[in-house]
Amino acid sequence: MGREITALGLFCSAVALAGGVLAATPQSPPAPQDLVNQARRLDLEGKHDAAIASYRQALDRSPNSFDAHYGLARALDLAGSYEEARQHFAKAIALAPEGDKDQALRMMGVSYTFVNNLSEAAKYFRQVFDRRLAARNVAGAAEVANELARVYLELGDPDNALTWYRTGYETASKQAGRSPAEFDLAEMRWAHAQARVAARKGNAREATRQESVVKSLLDKGTNPDQQIQYPYLIGYVAFYLKDYAGAIAGLQKADQEDPFVLMLLAQAYERSGKAAIARDYYRKVLASTSHAVNNAFARPLARQKIESTR
Repeated sequence: MGREITALGLFCSAVALAGGVLAATPQSPPAPQDLVNQARRLDLEGKHDAAIASYRQALDRSPNSFDAHYGLARALDLAGSYEEARQHFAKAIALAPEGDKDQALRMMGVSYTFVNNLSEAAKYFRQVFDRRLAARNVAGAAEVANELARVYLELGDPDNALTWYRTGYETASKQAGRSPAEFDLAEMRWAHAQARVAARKGNAREATRQESVVKSLLDKGTNPDQQIQYPYLIGYVAFYLKDYAGAIAGLQKADQEDPFVLMLLAQAYERSGKAAIARDYYRKVLASTSHAVNNAFARPLARQKIESTR
């Protein structure tokens, strides 16, 4: 009996030892793509520093990962590390599969927009426009022409903005078989653009005229999802014509998830002498995790304003 107890004790000790060894065995490191997926989630949650760390781990394991370079560049821009962001966008462009090349080039354009480098931003958007025309993607080319026009406008060149908005309008007109809704959408976007350009030039009469064109097109009901563009336009025009009360009234009815709208609201409140409300809107801008021209216009200014009040 004593021998059985001893044997049983030895067996149990061996099992416990084996279990301890197994428990102490380190798990396999996460795969690069798992790290990229984790980093994406963190980035979208606004945890940019944690996302950057995960992307760097992914690149340690897979230095030629397009997804990791692209995602890291995006997160670095949102964290304010603009120069390093562009280094990784350059690597992403070089590594991009053909189907991802346009997006990588566009995001490099956005990255330069974050730092107000108009000439470099335009170079990358123009490449995408040319590539889409060559691929006979007329709708896509028109879209990026309008995006480039907006970059020109918000970075202070309304003349080139109007040229590219016209290019977007004329390119869209080449799309075969447009539906009435698509036709009205192109007309609305063109009038909307002309109103904003006029406002930036201080031409209140033309801005108001184009506002009326936009309203008449939206009132047709062919593009109900675009209705929110009208209060944005009203607020934008009022802001640049220095009617800050009118700007606030219009922009409060616009898309409150759009960081550019929030930035204009912040500036309108600031210029109305309501600094505390302006700071609240600047903070809302910083909550956005988008990597698009809207945020490229808004986020650096919002960060500067918040840091200056600390």
